[in-house]
Amino acid sequence: MTYQETLDFMYSQLPMYHRIGAAAYKADIQPTIDMMAALGNPERKFRSIHVAGTNGKGSVSHFLASILQEAGYKVGLYTSPHLVDFRERIRINGEMIPQEDVVDFVERNRGMFAELKLSFFEMTVGMAFDYFARQKVDIAVVEVGMGGRLDSTNVITPLLSVITNIGLDHTQFLGDTLEKIAGEKAGIIKDGVPVVIGETQEETMPVFMQKATEHNAPITFADQHYVVDDISRYTEELTGEYQKHNIATVLEALEVLRGLQDKESQGRKAIELTPTAIKQGLAKVVTNTHLHGRWETIGREPLTICETAHNEPGIRAMIGKLATMDFRRLHLVYGCVNDKDFRSILKLLSMQLATLDAELVWYFSQPSVPRGLEVEDLQVAARELGIEGAAYRDVKDAIAAARGDADAKDLVLVTGSIFLVADALGSVK
Repeated sequence: MTYQETLDFMYSQLPMYHRIGAAAYKADIQPTIDMMAALGNPERKFRSIHVAGTNGKGSVSHFLASILQEAGYKVGLYTSPHLVDFRERIRINGEMIPQEDVVDFVERNRGMFAELKLSFFEMTVGMAFDYFARQKVDIAVVEVGMGGRLDSTNVITPLLSVITNIGLDHTQFLGDTLEKIAGEKAGIIKDGVPVVIGETQEETMPVFMQKATEHNAPITFADQHYVVDDISRYTEELTGEYQKHNIATVLEALEVLRGLQDKESQGRKAIELTPTAIKQGLAKVVTNTHLHGRWETIGREPLTICETAHNEPGIRAMIGKLATMDFRRLHLVYGCVNDKDFRSILKLLSMQLATLDAELVWYFSQPSVPRGLEVEDLQVAARELGIEGAAYRDVKDAIAAARGDADAKDLVLVTGSIFLVADALGSVK
């Protein structure tokens, strides 16, 4: 198969959550366990850090990978979903898995995929862990896809587990309260493995404490040890206000890793981190790992930014960042998926935007995935909330319209679904 034929096979034959939604979700980790056994258990052949959470887990994963890379390690990084290229999910020292390795893995294992009836995500996790093992990475940073307890990535036993925070997202799968969602994400806590919680929350702290006690896992809360006031002290590549929480989480995770330096793990030398590696890793996270979509500038004059804020905590953090900026009008390009409570999210976004001292112009669009909410339906829902805006089926057209209407003192912001941002990034690359 060619690379494109391989991707076509993966997309058409195997369910893919980010494209079709609930029909692709499997609340069962056994197929992944069986797959790992068939692959020779690659997940046991490299050290790892496991990162879960509602918001920030992608940024934290990239920060950690960048720092480890600056420290001289060969670092695997597994994240999801991808924005433009499937291979973004699987990287070593920032470089995407080669196309030929994607093709080879699928060709070698098609029979096993069929026998185990694997999902797209399960197969991709297998590809990542097989690649990391064959390439003999020193350590891999592995981002959880959804939840934690039943996520396919949860077959690893890491050096360190990290849970950034808990918010109401994917409630149809993980539960409708913070406590229930925390219970699912706490499922990554392993026997004797230290766990860092990014943010102390009244509803979720007892859940994490109990789970850590059950597993004799040392637990720390990052925000009880680190407070980051000025992001620019650490990095100028990621400037979203919520990165304050992410950087604090990373600093606490590094502190725990340093505490493990005197211990041998799987016969390998302990992880060593210098102040210079930490400083450079934070400062060069985008350069080192190619993280995209987090308050990313895609145009100037007028300033045009993409931000993947798609749930309540993300929206509130985004508004906090907007409140610190100086612009006359905000041209908001917005689109979302159809299997979330988009009316509540849209209402919250509208109310939060109303607190800004700026004129607001809306442009509605839709992500180019099957889950994308039809732009006409979004426009109707917005109108019911008293929000008027033009509709564009293609986000490229919506951005062009927004930039055409804006002047040098205005700001164009593309936000909503991560898949809308992916389309926006794809249109400018």
